[in-house]
Amino acid sequence: MNCLGCKPVAVAELPVISCCTPLAGSSLSEQRAVELEVVLKALADRHRLRIVNLLLGAGGEAVCVCEIQPLLDLSQGTVSYHLKQLLEAGVIARETRGTYSYFSLVTGALDAVREVFAA
Repeated sequence: MNCLGCKPVAVAELPVISCCTPLAGSSLSEQRAVELEVVLKALADRHRLRIVNLLLGAGGEAVCVCEIQPLLDLSQGTVSYHLKQLLEAGVIARETRGTYSYFSLVTGALDAVREVFAA
């Protein structure tokens, strides 16, 4: 519709901009992604994160399960379940001393997770 007294407006041509950023591809292989998925699933729990944080604070020393349980305020069975999840994912190691189990972080177990987010 044309109005009286209106001056025509010049329409500028805008350049076409590509909508996608070119990607170089993932540096993470399928096998490595599967391995990391296991670790990340094990870490994806608030109690297990607290256990890892506790073990990090121990400075590489093994910590007795009897020290972990009261700090989490969970039953012995629940703590054992969470420790098993971390153990099976390769995040922590278990050492038996008499009737007690001691746990420590596996050296370098969290390095791969850090590398994924460093890129």
